[in-house]
Amino acid sequence: MDLPTFWFLVIALLWLGYLFLEGFDFGVGMLLPVLGRSETGRRVLINTIGPVWDGNEVWVIVAAGATFAAFPGWYASLFSTAYLPLLLLLLALIGRGVAFEYRGKVDSDRWRRTWDAVIVLASWIAPAVVGLVLSANVFGLPLDANGDRVGGWWTIFSLPTTLGAIALVAFSMLHGAIFLALKTEGEMRLRARRFALRAGIPLLLPLAALVLVAQFRGGQTWTWVPLVIALLAGLIGLARVHADREGQAFFLQGVALTGVVVTLFGTLWPNVIPSTLDPAFSLSIQDTAASDYPLTVMTWVAAFGTPAVLIYQGWTYWVFRKRIGTKHIPPVHAP
Repeated sequence: MDLPTFWFLVIALLWLGYLFLEGFDFGVGMLLPVLGRSETGRRVLINTIGPVWDGNEVWVIVAAGATFAAFPGWYASLFSTAYLPLLLLLLALIGRGVAFEYRGKVDSDRWRRTWDAVIVLASWIAPAVVGLVLSANVFGLPLDANGDRVGGWWTIFSLPTTLGAIALVAFSMLHGAIFLALKTEGEMRLRARRFALRAGIPLLLPLAALVLVAQFRGGQTWTWVPLVIALLAGLIGLARVHADREGQAFFLQGVALTGVVVTLFGTLWPNVIPSTLDPAFSLSIQDTAASDYPLTVMTWVAAFGTPAVLIYQGWTYWVFRKRIGTKHIPPVHAP
């Protein structure tokens, strides 16, 4: 395996890590007004992701940075085309972070409601933008022979990319509900389970439609395997929720997401961005890759840095592995 191919797979893995970890973050934020029916309930929800949400966001930074360093042509074409949606994503992520930190700074219901609204809105916007941009990357952009976008910024919108935005929002909501069923206890756990069971199938349908569209438009014979695995894992995961096995359900959601990412990047191969104007204008892995020297340096850095990051993040999840309930929430106080 050559270095450009290796880093293409690494970038796919980084996006998988981001979608899995940040996905339930977004889902918890979206479900804040649905499951958090009191101030104490909302604090329970926020505390489930409080120790980990900022670490989860690191994955998208690393994915973007790796794309910039390993495939400058890919980075230039995608990020310049999706400049405005990505700016909206950045604002949403900043807004969520500020809201998490500031909602408890003043003992005021109006203050907390304002920041809660920011959390909810940003948690809807962020996965929608990520789904839109990644879908556009997979299904193609109007690129000319120089890799430049033809038309305005709105050309990123199409039926498949809109489906991608809806699919990631829906999956994140279900992912968040299963995570809350795993991380909470008492009435909050029951609410999360009920939501996942009642809304599970409708929330999985857009994701299933997305991978099927990708498969029929550009899939290969072997990509049917991860696609089928993804669909089965999603359905079995819901069955495990019904059996009170939230840990297994959460793991199976990860398996389903892995199948989706493998299918999408498998249909993309050997390109990094297809051109919707002319297949000859598509950007390939080899054409957009950096030279061997920076790729070699990146590989050595990743070989030493990645295990340390994974160990640290895994340790964080282990430390905060216990369930949270209303009894763990202290009285409201202003610092």
